[in-house]
Amino acid sequence: MAVDKTLAFATIGELGAGLRAGTFTAVELAEFFLERLARLGREYNCVVTVTRTRALEQARRADREFGDGKVRGPLHGIPFGVKDLIAAKGYPTSWGAAPFKDRVIDTDATVVTRLERAGAVLAAKLSMVTFAGGFGYSSANCTFSGPQYNPWDKRRFAGGSSSGPGAAVGGGMVPIAIGSETSGSIISPAHYCGISGLRPTYGRVSRYGAMALSWTLDKLGPLCRSADDCGLVLAALAGPDENDRSAATRDYTYPPTDPPKPPFKLAMIKGCADKVQPEVQANFNESLAVLGGFSTIDEIELPDLPFGTVIDTILSCEKAAAFEPVLKAGHFRQLTDPRTRQGAPYADLLIPARDYLNAMRLRGEMQRAIDELMAQYDAVLTPTLGIVAYPSDRNFSDYAGAKGIQHINMGSAANVVGLPGISIPNGFGEDHLPTGLNLIGRAFEENRLLAIANRYQNTTDWHRQHPQL
Repeated sequence: MAVDKTLAFATIGELGAGLRAGTFTAVELAEFFLERLARLGREYNCVVTVTRTRALEQARRADREFGDGKVRGPLHGIPFGVKDLIAAKGYPTSWGAAPFKDRVIDTDATVVTRLERAGAVLAAKLSMVTFAGGFGYSSANCTFSGPQYNPWDKRRFAGGSSSGPGAAVGGGMVPIAIGSETSGSIISPAHYCGISGLRPTYGRVSRYGAMALSWTLDKLGPLCRSADDCGLVLAALAGPDENDRSAATRDYTYPPTDPPKPPFKLAMIKGCADKVQPEVQANFNESLAVLGGFSTIDEIELPDLPFGTVIDTILSCEKAAAFEPVLKAGHFRQLTDPRTRQGAPYADLLIPARDYLNAMRLRGEMQRAIDELMAQYDAVLTPTLGIVAYPSDRNFSDYAGAKGIQHINMGSAANVVGLPGISIPNGFGEDHLPTGLNLIGRAFEENRLLAIANRYQNTTDWHRQHPQL
C-alpha cells in the first residue's frame, strides 16, 4: 500500500498506529522516507548519507516481528536519522569536515544501538556544521556539503550545529533525528525549523561513538514533531553505559508512571523578550497567556554570575585538547568557513591552565546557585531565540546587528550547569518563519518539562504546522 504523503509530518504515535493496524508495512514506511531523504534531503543539503540498505533490512525485520505479534514499543518500525558526528558501522562519519568526508568509524554509537534495539530504522546520516560549530562560523556556508537550508524558506539557514537534523524533521524527511548540543545546537534548529527539540540533562544519554567537542558540556538528544515524541525517544536512549562513564545511572521512564500535573509553577526571566523581534515578543506573550491557563508565572532574574565567560573558557580549553591531533595534522586548512580556518583554533591551545581551573571552580558555584533557583519552579521560560532563521547568504552577526537583537536567555547558564531544556513551536515571525518557546528545568526533571510542553501542545496547534514541500 502507498503511504499517504501527509504522513511525512505525522507523529510517532500516528505512524506506529498505522504500522500496527496494517495500514502500511515498515518497508513501505521506510521506502516513503528514503525517497524523501534522497529527493529533498540533498536539495536542502541536510543529508550526507542515505543508509538505504540498512534501513530496508531493519524494516523487513520489523515486519516479520509484527507478523509474529512482537511489538518492541512505540518506536518499532519508525525511521530515524542521526547527526553525522554519531558513528554508524559501515557508513562514513564526517563530523561535517571535508578531510573526514569518507572516514568510516567501525562501530555503532550507543544511541544508534539503543534506537535499533527499540525497533527503530536507521535511514540517514544528517549534515551538520563542521566540528559542531565549536570553532566558530560566520555564515550558513560552514560545512563541506554546503549550507543547510531551512525547509520553510530555502533562502534561510536551518540553524546550527544540528542543522541537518532540524531541516530533516522540519521538512518531513524523517520523523526522528538525533542531534547534539554543547551550547545551543539542539534548541536553535528546533526554533528555526518549527519543531520540538529536547536537550537532556548532561549525562542522561551516553555519548559513546559520538564526536567529543567538550567532554563536560556535550549532550545528545532528539528532534521530533512533538514534545511527546521527544519523550518517547529519550526513553529509548537514556541510561547507564559501560562505554561512557559520564552516563548517569538514573532510571528514566516515559510516559512516567506518576506524571507531573498542573497547576505548574513557572518563571520567566526579567527582560528576556524586551529586545527581540516584535513577532517573537508577541508570540512569547501569547504563550504566557496559554501557559497561564494552567500555571502560575513569576518574574525572576538570573544570579549575577559570568555564565557566558565560564562556558566559553571551558569549551575553548576542552575543544583544543580534543582536537589537538587534528590541528597538528593541518586538517583545519581544508575547512570551508574562513573563520574556522584562520587561527582561532590555534589560539585556544594557548589558554593558561589557571583559566580553565578557575572556570571549573566557578562552575560549581553556578550549579549550586542555579539549582537553588530552579528548585522553586517546574520550569523557567524564555523565547528560544530573539530572531527568526538567518538568511543563508549573509553574515550572521551583520544580520542580527542590523535588527538590534539582544536576546536574554538561559542558554549559557543551562548548558554550563547541565540542565535539560526543550524548544517547542509557538508561532511565526518575519516572512512566516517559525519561532519557539524555550522551557528549562531542574537537572533530571525532563518529565516535568515534557508535561508542561505536552499540555501546551494539546492546547495549541503550532507543532502541527509544516512547510509545503
